[in-house]
Formats: sequence, C-alpha cells, structure tokens
Amino acid sequence: MEEASSAEPVLRIERSDGLLALTLNRPKQGNALSPALVEVLIETLEAAESVRLCVLRGEGKHFCTGFDLSELDSLSDGDLLWRFLRIETLLQMVHHAPFPVAAFAQGQVVGAGADLFAACWQRVAAPDAKFRMPGWNFELALGTRRLTNVIGPDAARDLLIDTKVLPAEDALSCGLATELADASAWPAIIEALLERASALPPDALSALFEITSTDTRDADLATLVRTAGRPGLKEKVAAYRDKVIAAKAMRAADRR
Repeated sequence: MEEASSAEPVLRIERSDGLLALTLNRPKQGNALSPALVEVLIETLEAAESVRLCVLRGEGKHFCTGFDLSELDSLSDGDLLWRFLRIETLLQMVHHAPFPVAAFAQGQVVGAGADLFAACWQRVAAPDAKFRMPGWNFELALGTRRLTNVIGPDAARDLLIDTKVLPAEDALSCGLATELADASAWPAIIEALLERASALPPDALSALFEITSTDTRDADLATLVRTAGRPGLKEKVAAYRDKVIAAKAMRAADRR
C-alpha cells in the first residue's frame, strides 16, 4: 500500500534468513503514522511467516513523530476514533507478535511513535533520540498500560502528566529504552538479537513470548474507546496541534 502523493512505498520491507526488517518511509513527514502506513504495517505483520526477528526503524532524522495530523481539519470525531483504534490494533500486534520485535530509534519519538517503540521487546535508542507522550493532553489513553508495564506506574505518571521530553539517557535509566547505541552499531546489535532469537525452536519461542506477556488487549481497547469516544476529540487534538505550532514559532522567533 502506498500513499497517492508519493512514488515511494510508505513502508520498506526486507526479508532475509528469518529477519523481517520494516522501515517507516515517510521522512519528510517525520515518519508520522498515516492511515496508509498503519494499514501496511498491520497487513505485513499479519502475513509474516518464518520470522525469527522483526526490526522496526524510521528513515531519515526521526523514528516516528506520532499520529499524522496533516488531515485533521477534514476529519470528524468518528474518523479520529477509527484511526486511533487502528493504531492500537497495530500496537497490540507488535506487542503480542509470535516473534521478537526490536525497535531502533533516532531523533524524535513522539506520541504513537513512542507507543510503537514501547510495544517492542528490545528498544534501542540512538544518543540523539528524544521521547515524548502528549496523548493525555487530549485525554487519550493509547498505550498507557503497556508503558506502565515497561517503566512502572510512578515513572509512567511522571512522563504522562508532565508530557516532558525524555532524552535517550533518561529513557535508558527508566527502562523505556533497553540499550543506547549509535546507529553505526545497530547492524551488529541486530545480528546478535537474531542469533538469540534463533536459539530456541520457533514454536517454543512463540510460546515463551505469549506466556511472558501481560495481555491487557481487551482492557486497552475499552479504555481507548471510552477516552477517544467522548465528544470534542477533534477540538482537543486541534488545540494541542495549535499549541505545538505556536511554541515552534516562538522558538524560531527567539533564534532570530
């Protein structure tokens, strides 16, 4: 699946010797999660066979800047709810995949992009990576339980209440990232992870990941619908977007 405005696929897919490498390929948009990108990710994971390790990366400066807001003004609350539900479906597929999934992140890792990172088994951050989860600014419970399971309730509350930017070093300290490494070291890390993932028989590895995963899928969907289904979702998201745009303009003015 491709976006009509782009000759390049929104997702680059590479397969070799048990490795499924998926690269978000919307660098000009910060690899924001458009409907086309979300759907092709879901389709690819659903169809994946004989995978020992799946790797998620982002092309360009950023891993993923989150939910694509470019068409916000033309969307209804119902449209937004559906798009968030599809993103939650993607996050659940990643987190409960029958094979290990590892994310390698650089630059901005924001909102649903940070949720995608947190849903993975191994989470490698480049030194320049910066994480932020602003979803509760518009009262949206997306990925909150998974984040809490990864970093603990106190750290999750601090991160989500303050919507603060978390540098890579702090992400490593709190457990959001499992490793800190420059992009030049990523190929060797991927090779080592693939070797680890290949140590067990495929069925045993799948069973291990199923048994050791906390399954909150139904609760997560129900909570997302309760929070995103309230009237005024579009206005809340638009207000957040306008706030971000104004802050960027102010910073740009200060630099001049």
